Amino acid sequence: MAESSAAAASAIFRGSLAQNHVRTAFAALAIALGVALGFAVQLINQTAVNELGQSVRTLSGDADLEVRGPRAGFDEVLYPEVARMRGVAVASPVVEIDAKVVGRADTLRILGIDAFRASLMQPGLIGASTERLDTLRPDLVFLSGAAMRALEVATGDTLTLQVGLEQVRLRVAGEVQVAANTRLAVMDIAGAQSAFDRLGRLSRIDVRIAPGVDAAALAKRLRMLLPPGLAVAPPETSVAASASLSRSYRVNLNVLALVALFTGGLLVFSTQAHAVVRRRAQFALLRVLGLTRSRLTALVVAEGALVGTVGSAIGIAIGFALAGLAVRWIGVDLGSGFFRGVMPALEPEPWAIVTFFALGVAAAMLGSLVPALDAARTPPALALKAGDEERAFTRLRSVLPGLGTLALGALSTVLPPVLGLPLFGYAAIALLLIGTLMLMPRFAAAALSWLPRPRASPARLAVAQLEGTPGQVSVSLASIVASVSLTVSMVIMVASFRDSLDAWLERVLPADLYLRAASGGDTAYVPPEAQARIAALPGVRRAEFMREQLLLDPARPRITLQARTVDPANPSRTLAIIGTPIGRPSGAPPPAWISEVAADIYGFTPGSVIELPIAGKATSFTIAGVWRDYARQQGAVVIELERYVELTGDRTVTNAALWLAAGVAPSAVEDALRREVPGGDRLEVATPSEIRSLSLRAFDRTFAVTYALELAAVVIGLIGLSSSFGALALARRREFGVLRHIGMTKKQIGTMLATEGLVVSAIGLAVGLMLGFAVSLILIHVVNRQSFHWGMDLSLPWSALGGFALALLALSTVTALASGRQAMSEAAVRAVKEDW
Repeated sequence: MAESSAAAASAIFRGSLAQNHVRTAFAALAIALGVALGFAVQLINQTAVNELGQSVRTLSGDADLEVRGPRAGFDEVLYPEVARMRGVAVASPVVEIDAKVVGRADTLRILGIDAFRASLMQPGLIGASTERLDTLRPDLVFLSGAAMRALEVATGDTLTLQVGLEQVRLRVAGEVQVAANTRLAVMDIAGAQSAFDRLGRLSRIDVRIAPGVDAAALAKRLRMLLPPGLAVAPPETSVAASASLSRSYRVNLNVLALVALFTGGLLVFSTQAHAVVRRRAQFALLRVLGLTRSRLTALVVAEGALVGTVGSAIGIAIGFALAGLAVRWIGVDLGSGFFRGVMPALEPEPWAIVTFFALGVAAAMLGSLVPALDAARTPPALALKAGDEERAFTRLRSVLPGLGTLALGALSTVLPPVLGLPLFGYAAIALLLIGTLMLMPRFAAAALSWLPRPRASPARLAVAQLEGTPGQVSVSLASIVASVSLTVSMVIMVASFRDSLDAWLERVLPADLYLRAASGGDTAYVPPEAQARIAALPGVRRAEFMREQLLLDPARPRITLQARTVDPANPSRTLAIIGTPIGRPSGAPPPAWISEVAADIYGFTPGSVIELPIAGKATSFTIAGVWRDYARQQGAVVIELERYVELTGDRTVTNAALWLAAGVAPSAVEDALRREVPGGDRLEVATPSEIRSLSLRAFDRTFAVTYALELAAVVIGLIGLSSSFGALALARRREFGVLRHIGMTKKQIGTMLATEGLVVSAIGLAVGLMLGFAVSLILIHVVNRQSFHWGMDLSLPWSALGGFALALLALSTVTALASGRQAMSEAAVRAVKEDW
């Protein structure tokens, strides 16, 4: 008996896969798409982080510790003190500069090194040249192979860089043989200090510890020696800081990719559920022949595992190809702005392949579990009766598990982040989605009971059919509700973010014209004499200038210091202040205004006193308010420009805002700037509208991958709906045959199917819209806030949501009609011959 039941089971399952090959293929492709997207995102980001780590290891050589200061550098008198310290075997001074390349939009990272000291610690940074003294010549530079290719230069060519508003020309003496693919240039430290206006300044000191010396103890003694604003840490700390800056972005992309995988799992659930319904009598027969419940459950889950295995294998291959295309078209930063200048070769890691392969298989198996349990629990006597299919999945109508899941999801929204990531926020979204899907039979039954009864017979039959099978309706709705809700939530979140960004730009760009020394790097600035000429240009009514930058914590990305003109009595004129700014108490330190990102990361609060390391001294400031800043994810602090000049003596600036006299065209002022200010042609000039346009384009580029992942979820949802209706239509061939015998035409049956598709998709759309709105609130106020520390105002894109709803209803109706054509194509007599 056992052998006969096993043979029968094998034949039934093989026959099912063969008969449902199209829907099975769709389910496998859905799993493949989810795996591909997740694997591609992980592959790109992990490769970028690995490349960055390799670059740091190459540049730091055998260094055990780094003494690092702000981008402006620190006094080089510290170097001999560090070099002579007990326990230091070798100390190598470095000047690190991001130089603006003239005629190009990018920058070049330049390291000024002492060749004699670097040869003992970083021999890979010594340039290869036929002339031994070339490494000491102040006007020569050695480029990495990646830099040569990117800048399209060769040995002997001249490289022109911007310093202030002037130009510096360096001759390419050869290539530096670094292992990493990062763009890099190396030159003599004295030449770098002279060429880039860094005389007497260092960026870092690399330290190799003598054998037997405790690294922690030496680091502690070094910290006691350092002035404020300098830090001691292993070289790997900077890798962790850079990786943490992009971590939230890539984690969010991975979660979106897993959403596509989850939707694919729901498609497997839908496919398997309908396949189980069609085979209820066959499964009952197997049970009568001796097949146990556990064995039947295992066989159905094994079907899902097979689908997941095929889909995962295809997904890994597609993911590798997608990663290559994304790096070529969008960049290794996937539009986020991180890892610029990194040019990695994609190298998949075995653990990532195994993880995403396993996730795909697990999603498919979980999608098959509920149908498998339903098949195993159905008594064979009932399953063998005609019409038992309509009782399928009635156990899904239990309310308490769904309500409990929703309550747990709501509770998760108030929990704090874990290691800086909104893990409970993600869990809340998953729980709300799962809880809603568990309650879908109830939602479907309630919605169908409220529907008015149509007069036309086909439409009336359609509603009656749906009312009689709420369990099967909920199965059909699973993937479409999931995809609609997640897509709607992302549409609302992105629209809210974009509108908030647009409103912020309008608020922080009150001037008529804006100038910038360079869009990147730290060698371009506007000297005092040029500032005076800019302010005196014809047609300029008022000019305000700003200086940027700083380092507070070596384990975190650099926080930006902005020195600008701010009215302490009314800072809202300059900054997008959140809430009410506070007044500075008498005798309190001077005011500073922090961005909401800095407030979240460092725990700063209005009214508290903080110390900022400026010019090697710790200076106290009173936090006078929090302002919204979408430009600097690592956080920013604003102080008065006059205070900065008083503390540092530095009168150079990096940005300027110009208010023009009435009737003066910005183009006229720009022309005068080019003519009358030395080096004015190297200033970047833009109007507020141009800056807004560029910023919004950059925003859209950043979310390009998000849009693609949303589209993938919708496509999977529509495929799931099509698969469900196709399976149901095939299962109802006899019903269609009877209807044809009693006089209904194919057109009327088509109308009935279209009505069913419209009603089901309308229910799914309504539930998806409500759930999507709830999820969008979690994305805006929990996930986004905990990930990026940016606040935003809720904005509902009514036109986009309306267009999406209409398009989805139309596509779902057409999908339902198209899915039933195969069943309607059968002759009426053949369709009912089993009942003879």
